[in-house]
Amino acid sequence: MTNSILLQFSSSFNDGAAGAFLGMGIVLIIILAIAIGLIPQIFYLLTLQNTLKEVSPENQKMPPSNVWLILIPLFGMVWAFIVINRMADSLKAEFAKRNVVVEEDRPGYTIGLTYCILMCCSIIPILGSLAVMGGIVCWIIYWVKIAGYKTKLQQTKTI
Repeated sequence: MTNSILLQFSSSFNDGAAGAFLGMGIVLIIILAIAIGLIPQIFYLLTLQNTLKEVSPENQKMPPSNVWLILIPLFGMVWAFIVINRMADSLKAEFAKRNVVVEEDRPGYTIGLTYCILMCCSIIPILGSLAVMGGIVCWIIYWVKIAGYKTKLQQTKTI
């Protein structure tokens, strides 16, 4: 059915025009898929950056703008581990400074580490798709947890 529609549609063009039109469609689909995947990532990184901005400079284990390095292909997978680690240490130090009790020794570290490990396991054949699904769930949980810590920091801000 689809082939007959394509053949009918492409018969009105010469072979070069139909190929170019089809190629543009594929490129458009790829760009759309990247954009759909990138938009949540941007909001996630904004949450991380804004949370680090709520931490006093002496307790920041990395500049808030460095979270954006996660967007670099391949390097970003490794950098995500570093961000999770430094975020946890920054939050721990800030909560200790403000005498705020949190349920975790290193806020967000365990679920963040789980998310990173599962996403790295995505390259394993067959199990990779399951790892990605679990990684996305852990990523969302981590994101919500960090947003909650940001709110807690805003509520306990000293003037």
